[in-house]
Amino acid sequence: MPLESVSRGFKDISLSFKRNPVTNDVISLRNEDAIKRSVINLVRTRIGERFFNPLLGSKVENYFFELADIGLEEPIRDEIRTVINNFEPRVRLRNVDVSLFPEDNAMDVSIVYDIVGLSVPQQAVNFILQPTRY
Repeated sequence: MPLESVSRGFKDISLSFKRNPVTNDVISLRNEDAIKRSVINLVRTRIGERFFNPLLGSKVENYFFELADIGLEEPIRDEIRTVINNFEPRVRLRNVDVSLFPEDNAMDVSIVYDIVGLSVPQQAVNFILQPTRY
């Protein structure tokens, strides 16, 4: 069994770029919120979208142009598992669930994970993916 490292915490900047009223610095996200934002960003980032890391991202949004049926959910789950396991070492993935809504051209994504190195309860993030253009 591999040894797990103990972390002192995680910190990322908020993508809203709002400023802190006291320090006038960009608002930061800490620990669970930072990792939650990172997991969502990984799923929503398309492969090739990051200039200095063209392999980072997923092909999840390509599935919007496929015929929605029960057989499509498993490849989407696999894609989400792969991108999180490859690019987010701070989490240990527990479950990925995808529900398709073909009439709305949307996917409901639910991801359950543990944070490595922090003693916090199991985390879950739930969001809806929709295409930005039709």
